[in-house]
Amino acid sequence: MITLSLLSPAQPLLPPSSKTLNPSRQNIIPSSLSLKNPNFEPLKNRLIRQLDVGRLHHAFSTLDLMTQQNAPPDLTTYSILLKSCIRFRNFQLGKLVHRKLMQSGLELDSVVLNTLISLYSKCGDTETARLIFEGMGNKRDLVSWSAMVSCFANNSMEWQAIWTFLDMLELGFYPNEYCFAAVIRACSNANYAWVGEIIYGFVVKTGYLEADVCVGCELIDMFVKGSGDLGSAYKVFDKMPERNLVTWTLMITRFAQLGCARDAIDLFLDMELSGYVPDRFTYSSVLSACTELGLLALGKQLHSRVIRLGLALDVCVGCSLVDMYAKCAADGSVDDSRKVFEQMPEHNVMSWTAIITAYVQSGECDKEAIELFCKMISGHIRPNHFSFSSVLKACGNLSDPYTGEQVYSYAVKLGIASVNCVGNSLISMYARSGRMEDARKAFDILFEKNLVSYNAIVDGYAKNLKSEEAFLLFNEIADTGIGISAFTFASLLSGAASIGAMGKGEQIHGRLLKGGYKSNQCICNALISMYSRCGNIEAAFQVFNEMEDRNVISWTSMITGFAKHGFATRALEMFHKMLETGTKPNEITYVAVLSACSHVGMISEGQKHFNSMYKEHGIVPRMEHYACMVDLLGRSGLLVEAMEFINSMPLMADALVWRTLLGACRVHGNTELGRHAAEMILEQEPDDPAAYILLSNLHASAGQWKDVVKIRKSMKERNLIKEAGCSWIEVENRVHRFHVGETSHPQAWQIYQELDQLASKIKEMGYIPDTDFVLHDIEEEQKEQFLFQHSEKIAVAFGLISTSQSKPIRIFKNLRVCGDCHTAIKYISMATGREIVVRDSNRFHHIKNGVCSCNDYW
Repeated sequence: MITLSLLSPAQPLLPPSSKTLNPSRQNIIPSSLSLKNPNFEPLKNRLIRQLDVGRLHHAFSTLDLMTQQNAPPDLTTYSILLKSCIRFRNFQLGKLVHRKLMQSGLELDSVVLNTLISLYSKCGDTETARLIFEGMGNKRDLVSWSAMVSCFANNSMEWQAIWTFLDMLELGFYPNEYCFAAVIRACSNANYAWVGEIIYGFVVKTGYLEADVCVGCELIDMFVKGSGDLGSAYKVFDKMPERNLVTWTLMITRFAQLGCARDAIDLFLDMELSGYVPDRFTYSSVLSACTELGLLALGKQLHSRVIRLGLALDVCVGCSLVDMYAKCAADGSVDDSRKVFEQMPEHNVMSWTAIITAYVQSGECDKEAIELFCKMISGHIRPNHFSFSSVLKACGNLSDPYTGEQVYSYAVKLGIASVNCVGNSLISMYARSGRMEDARKAFDILFEKNLVSYNAIVDGYAKNLKSEEAFLLFNEIADTGIGISAFTFASLLSGAASIGAMGKGEQIHGRLLKGGYKSNQCICNALISMYSRCGNIEAAFQVFNEMEDRNVISWTSMITGFAKHGFATRALEMFHKMLETGTKPNEITYVAVLSACSHVGMISEGQKHFNSMYKEHGIVPRMEHYACMVDLLGRSGLLVEAMEFINSMPLMADALVWRTLLGACRVHGNTELGRHAAEMILEQEPDDPAAYILLSNLHASAGQWKDVVKIRKSMKERNLIKEAGCSWIEVENRVHRFHVGETSHPQAWQIYQELDQLASKIKEMGYIPDTDFVLHDIEEEQKEQFLFQHSEKIAVAFGLISTSQSKPIRIFKNLRVCGDCHTAIKYISMATGREIVVRDSNRFHHIKNGVCSCNDYW
């Protein structure tokens, strides 16, 4: 039960640096005395005229002149001046007027006292407002109570506002529309929404819902902000007999903000049919709804209309247009956004932040975003926390922590580094740059951590393959009571997927089901990806089938999963079903489709889909799509055709395309073309170790050891380090990692004993070690021993001695699986009767009874 102590009686309010006034009646000046002076009325009229044109200081001087000419101002004059100070938000002058009023000796009436409450409420001095209110005694009227409720509500003192409202009711005052509006505003948060629902019932009974638009607007906001209940908010809107432009715009805005963009647009059309003319705020909200739905055509129509109405130059509308063109551009271009920005006659921090954010969100213009930020600063525009957040994200996308640290230092200088969104962006920037220690420091020094802070660090750990740290933080979030969002679960599922920890993923799945996230689209998409990447494609398909609402990400995740597991036919069937549902594919969908064709050598099918991308769906092929086509031709041994395809590309091939060709040359032993591909890679990325390694392996396969030595020497001179091969397996929720010749594992002796037994068994069955996969110039016998120390074989042996016979063994490797290991594991599956699933850097291999799902084509 909540107990509240009553407010103690206040001391009489004393103005700063004034002597205590004697409250005896002989010192109180009746206002009628001032009327005897002939100068009073002319001076008072002059003061009023000065206030009418906003000349507050002149009016204040006139107030002094009235006293000097023995025509002291009356209460009405003081009241008018105080209200003007409030209207023009000159609170310091209002306080000076209050001091003059206290020195005047006039007996204050409820009108003046209520105005003083409003003055101190507006400038955030709730304590002085409370003291005035409590000192009023029996002068308190309904306006006084309403002003005090409003004071607390507007200054984040919600419970005091509600309690004051209840005190008012107990004393027999009947609330008016202003009082209802204020107390409902106090209930517009998650803590007190339940009180707001009770007051809503009171409002309905008293008839104020039908009588006052302001009360209806506050109720709409209360339901939206308090509990995200758009349904109840719309019911309030629907019951309102009178609506004005503000009411329509509010409902449209709340629909747009809470993800109901279609409803926002429909309501906008209803509003126009009802005869209301939209203003800049209405257009800003409906343009945001168009952005959410990707309705560029409708957005352009609205753009032309705001131009005709003269609203296109408004900063609020301009920012919405910048955002719309950036997010809806089919080719990811920011050209139209930049045109809108350049046409704006004046720029403030909002417009600069909008264009900077547009460049960051485009995915390819992070350097330009940083340049715009520098230009904004040079133009003496002070960045806000959103500006810093966006530019720090750009630094993270570029993996440029040096620039990011400079930006953050400037935020410190301006005193806004402690704002949560800036600190959270700093965490993400370090995490994206791979500097998790610095990310953790940035997280630890945050004064006030929120859920976004935890999500940023959890996501950073997950993406940097430090899932154990991510799971530890997950438990910490639960202990803080902050709550866990869908994004937290999605990040943890991503972390589990990245290391193949299906046990952890299943535990998270159980937690999110208990948390009521079963139908959450984002979570379901993350579950599909997790199960697929952990090797259980059927579990992923089950999650997909149980989804009530699928988007392009859901379909693309499933198509990608089937493609990676080598089930090209199912991937393409899924793609055709997706098209039948009317879901429009995106660039990533086509990467998945082309990859599916590549994994099984479906050349003509792949070419057909590549050609249909732009013709049927208007998707301009990106470098990833060209790389898929090179992979498709290269895997099939059509290296000359792959080279011809590269030469026919409308844009210059980047390192990804050449690296794909080099990998195909390595598989098919084309040293000459492989050398050319490597040269093209190193011309663009001279410090890329992968190119050196692939070329070295290509020469090693051909027995060209002098070239191998030369390449390795060049790597050493450049301080380039080869990524060490590593395989891992999850057993009883713990991930066990193995490198080549691993001996540090506690069960190393048992593992190698199992390996020796397996070697004997599979050799008897016909296995012959393929020493061509030992890329070192050593004796044949040593090569054979070396082969059995490969990390994937060690992981398989550990899986055999650590898991039950009925369960598949799931192995994960950070590089492409060795050809000899692939062959050996097929024999091991026959010798042990176990199903073995191997995920390497390219795809999955489901090996059972000596047969692999890849059909030896990978």
